[in-house]
Amino acid sequence: MKITKITSHILQYDMPERLGYSQQYYDKRSAHIVEVVTAEGVTGWGECFGPGNVAIANKAIVEGVIQPMVLGMDPLDRDVIWHKVYNLLRDHGQKGMPLQALSGVDIALWDIAGKVAGLPLSQMIGGQHRKDVTVYGYGMMLRPEPFKSLRGRFVEEAAAIRDAGFVATKMKVGLGPKEDIALAAAVREGVGPTFKFMADANHCYTTSDALYVGRGLEELEAYWFEEPIAPEDLDGYRELRTQLKINISGGEAEFNRWGWRSLLEARALDIAQPEVCALGGISEYLRVLALCHAHFTPVINHVWGSAIAVATNLHLLSAMPPLPGGLHPWEPMLEFDTTDNKFRDDLLQEPLNIQQQVKENKGRVTIPTGVGLGVTPDRAFIEHYKVA
Repeated sequence: MKITKITSHILQYDMPERLGYSQQYYDKRSAHIVEVVTAEGVTGWGECFGPGNVAIANKAIVEGVIQPMVLGMDPLDRDVIWHKVYNLLRDHGQKGMPLQALSGVDIALWDIAGKVAGLPLSQMIGGQHRKDVTVYGYGMMLRPEPFKSLRGRFVEEAAAIRDAGFVATKMKVGLGPKEDIALAAAVREGVGPTFKFMADANHCYTTSDALYVGRGLEELEAYWFEEPIAPEDLDGYRELRTQLKINISGGEAEFNRWGWRSLLEARALDIAQPEVCALGGISEYLRVLALCHAHFTPVINHVWGSAIAVATNLHLLSAMPPLPGGLHPWEPMLEFDTTDNKFRDDLLQEPLNIQQQVKENKGRVTIPTGVGLGVTPDRAFIEHYKVA
C-alpha cells in the first residue's frame, strides 16, 4: 500500500451563544479533520486538537510538512512513519503544534489499518475490556454576564446534566478564588448532595490560590480538581497533591512519552488525562497509557473535538486495561461536552447519538462496531462547513 495524499479539513461555524473558560471567551466552533488517502482506495480519518487559528496553522504542518515526508510510504508502517516524522521535526518542537498535527495523521493511519485488517480499532490494540463505558457531561461554561445570573445558570445547567442521565458532571472555573467556590457551591446545589462533580481551572491559578480553591472544593466533596495550575509547574502540582485530599487531575497539555515520563515521575497527578488528538496520536497514546499504568496512575482521557475524536476515545477506553483489577475495578469515563457542537452530533453518516444512549442506557454508551474507527464522515457536511 502507498499513501498518495493527506488533506486537512478545517470546519467552523458561529455558535448560538458566547462561551468561555478561564483563558478566553469564544463564539465559533471549529474542528480539524485529517484525511489520508491510499493508492488502493482505502481512506483513513483522524483529528488534530486545536481550535481556530491553531487549526489553520496545523493544517500547514499536516499538508506542507508531514505530507511530503510520508508520501509513497506504506500506511501500515505506522510506527516507522511516527518516528520518521517526529525525528525530522524534533529540532522544531517536541511538543505543541507539530505533535498535534502528527496526532491527526497517526489516528488516520490506525483507521486505515483497521479497515485493511477488517477489525475495529479496539481489537487492533488488544481487545475490549468493556463493551460500553459511562459518560460524564461537562457544561457550566463561563459567560460574560453578571455573577448572580451566571450562578443561577450553573444551578440549572448542573441539574439538567444530571437529569439527562450522565453519571457525573464537570464545571469551568476561572473568575477568581472566592467567586469560583461560589460557582462550585451552585453546582453542588444543582446536582444534590451525592452526585459526582468536578472542576476544571484550565491552569489559571497560582499555587496558593489553587490551595484555597481546592480546600473549598473538598468541603463540597468535588471528585477532582483539573489543571489547577500551569502545566509546567511540576513542583506546584506535587505540592497540591500533597496538601489537598481532592484528586488532582491533568495532562491534556502534555505531549509524547518523554513529557509524560517527567509528569508521572514527579508524582504530580492522581488522575491522568491524556489527549490522543494532541500528544502524538494513538501510537503515542498507547505508550503514554503504559507509562501511566506503570506508575499506577488511573487514566480518564481528555476528549475535545468532533465525532472522530469521540469515536477514537470510545475505542481507547474500551481497550484500556482495568487498574489495578479485581471484582470491582476502577473504571474510566468518557468526557462529553454538552454544549452545542454540530461537528460531534452531525458530522457522521451514522451519528453516534451519545446523548440518546446516555438517557436510555443509564449513563452508558456502546463502542462503534465497524472496522477501524467504525465511523464515516459525511463529505457533503464537511464541504458545507469547511473554511480552510
